[in-house]
Amino acid sequence: MKYAFKGSSRGDFEKWQKSFRPELKKALGLDILEKQWTNYQPVAKLLSSEDIGFAIRERWSIQTEPTVPLPFILLRPKNPDPSRVLVITPHGHSKNTELYAGVYHDDKERESGEVGERDVAIQAVKEGYFAIAPTARGFGETRTPEDIKSDALSSCRTLLLHDILVGRTPIGDRVWDISRLIDWAVQNLPINPVKIVVTGNSGGGTVTLFAAACDTRITVAVPSSYFCTFTGSIGSLHHCECNYIPGIMQLGEMADVAGLTAPRPFCAVQGKLDTIFPIEESRKAFDHLKQVYKAAGVQDNCELYEGQEGHRYYKAGVWPFVRKHLDVK
Repeated sequence: MKYAFKGSSRGDFEKWQKSFRPELKKALGLDILEKQWTNYQPVAKLLSSEDIGFAIRERWSIQTEPTVPLPFILLRPKNPDPSRVLVITPHGHSKNTELYAGVYHDDKERESGEVGERDVAIQAVKEGYFAIAPTARGFGETRTPEDIKSDALSSCRTLLLHDILVGRTPIGDRVWDISRLIDWAVQNLPINPVKIVVTGNSGGGTVTLFAAACDTRITVAVPSSYFCTFTGSIGSLHHCECNYIPGIMQLGEMADVAGLTAPRPFCAVQGKLDTIFPIEESRKAFDHLKQVYKAAGVQDNCELYEGQEGHRYYKAGVWPFVRKHLDVK
């Protein structure tokens, strides 16, 4: 693996990061998107607004590419934290792309979402933060017409195959979408552009990790139920096609990708009983990640929080970390 981190000094770290990030973006297909849409300014349209008591919930659609409309929900706090934090909450594999924003199809889904603490955007807005809950490309309204008609969970397989044809990847597409949401939010919301948090569970953890590695405007990254090793998770266990990046292990392991977030704060949240991202592999990855942060001179900016259950979100490991590293009281 060409960019497996082996350094020990700040100089080693800076040289490694400067070389690795462009290669990662190339592997994701982000270099193609950046060249194709140089100076592209995303346009968003407000579709509806409702008062949910503690916040205003707005539905929007944003053109992250000229022909790609992406739905998202914006939660505006009625009593915003004076630090003007923005939290973006990419979701995982779910038919309900609005679950993070507290929209449920039935009581069973509500119970599952709340017990598993998957109402991530609701949690964020209750902290006083602005929250954006985007639809992950390949889900919900962004599925193919055929998959919408058959009520398929996602169009991840089709998205991967089409992306391969043009040198892109689903993860790269979703990272691009996060960056365009940041572009729009910085221009249109009363937020502090140096206090941007990204956090999501499972597939949302995937997007969180890669987005923070690629977009240095992200201040704090908290991926949940994803941080592990490629070899011990998606390389040896069944996972959705959208997880795969051609040639990624020629470059580095997952901890090396996460190391591109340094020196910015990074907290991996994992369940001890997670069967698809095993905690033993997460600990192994974290040991390697700590070496990157140590070389960067900010070892305390890197944490692993272990929840007592399985593949779910653990808010107890998220918001104290966010408050600590954004100096939000």
